[in-house]
Amino acid sequence: MRTLISIKKLTDEQVDVNSVSSAVGDTVTIKCRTSYNVYSSNRLAWYQQKDGETPKLLIYRASTQSGVSDRFSGSGSGTDFTLTISEVQSEDAGVYYCGQSGYPTAGGGVTDPI
Repeated sequence: MRTLISIKKLTDEQVDVNSVSSAVGDTVTIKCRTSYNVYSSNRLAWYQQKDGETPKLLIYRASTQSGVSDRFSGSGSGTDFTLTISEVQSEDAGVYYCGQSGYPTAGGGVTDPI
């Protein structure tokens, strides 16, 4: 069984956008590269959106988890950031967004819990 994980840009600053297909149990690494150093203080967040649902905050400040499974981890700084999903499950299928923490997101208004 394969899980489709789509990556889409949230704002024009994101330049690397891709989709990946993963087998259940695999590890997936998703990269987000910004066009300039707009996230110098690591204010980058990752969101997950499933069909028909509001985006859910996964990671804020580049690497801080937001009450989600330890299978989700974030890293990076400056212009290069990574979301890693370990032991992918079928329920991980969806669209993943990277964007600046504390800013409203497309379709959901999820914000950084500072």
